Amino acid sequence: MSSMFPVLVFAVIVGMLASCAAPPLAPGPRPEPGQPAGVAAAPSLADDNAPLPPARVTGKSRWQPVRWSELPGLADDAMDQAWNAWVRDCERPAAPFAALCRDVRQLSIAAPQEQRAWMMQRLQPYRIEPLQPSGDPLLTGYYEPAMDASRVPTAAESVPLYRPPALLAMRRPWYTRQEIETDPKARAALRGHEIAYVADPLDALSLQIQGSGRLRIREPDGRVTLARLSFAGSNDQPYRSVGGWLLQQRAITDASWPGIKAWARANPQRVQEMLWANPRYVFFREAPLSALEADFGPRGAQGVGLTPGRSIAVDKDSIPFGTPVWLSSPGPLLNLNRLVFAQDTGGAIVGAVRADFFVGSGPEAGDIAGRLKQPLALWALWPR
Repeated sequence: MSSMFPVLVFAVIVGMLASCAAPPLAPGPRPEPGQPAGVAAAPSLADDNAPLPPARVTGKSRWQPVRWSELPGLADDAMDQAWNAWVRDCERPAAPFAALCRDVRQLSIAAPQEQRAWMMQRLQPYRIEPLQPSGDPLLTGYYEPAMDASRVPTAAESVPLYRPPALLAMRRPWYTRQEIETDPKARAALRGHEIAYVADPLDALSLQIQGSGRLRIREPDGRVTLARLSFAGSNDQPYRSVGGWLLQQRAITDASWPGIKAWARANPQRVQEMLWANPRYVFFREAPLSALEADFGPRGAQGVGLTPGRSIAVDKDSIPFGTPVWLSSPGPLLNLNRLVFAQDTGGAIVGAVRADFFVGSGPEAGDIAGRLKQPLALWALWPR
């Protein structure tokens, strides 16, 4: 992988979290016009004793009001790192949060204790619970693959990534993955729709599973361009996990993405069989990748760029897009207590206490995302 691809791995992984406990703030004068409301007279945890509002029902979830003191690790989160995600959130804010965005932008250069104090005054935390019994609370991870590619096929890079074919909507479901690679009619329909070619069919599959990715494309004239691919359609065939297929075959016991790739390296003669076990196929659209956008992930379902370590995918029927969320997940891989934002969703993200954690871009992020599976607790932070 070229060093031109920054690996956007969140702060907890590279050890950048700093302890920033907030001292109690005494009441002060009213802020001057233009200052964020409430910072000068922000409450401390000890002052958080006002009557709690009633519980709320939001879609498939029940929100129980709690004190700020119940949020684990509140004083230790590097709040200023979360603020970039909040500023992006304000590009397309949910209606209940639009009135807060002026303060959010002004507080982007404030000290973490000021940001935390403002949140405590303006937002009420609610513990999120399922309305009906469901699966165990679970945190998983996802990432943005990044890889080299060629605009034309070569001996080393021959696996195509496609735009949607012109007649995709005329046949539902469209051809299966195996048919796309073997049926003359399917191959003819895709001719001329190639975006670029990559070397590893598992890399192409990872792009399709994640729904987006970064390419460093070598053009025919020798130039190198950076592009982001995003989801543009599918063949409407059912998704089948290749990890699940390998488990059924008793070929592996570790169904994480690193475990799957290790099996593929050891069994190259069976890789095609494994890939065809998943009939679903994804098509992409291409967009240039600017230096500004390179610091963020792809746009999530909310329509804003995802921030590594601060964006989560949620069940949109339980947590509205744009909601600030306090996430707690003590686990064997990561120990997380932090402010995140509900900015994306996914077909596998179902349930009130279920989230997919956006790790970042590149192979290191992919290794973490492929192994992340641990307990979860969530608190929605809603305007008072």
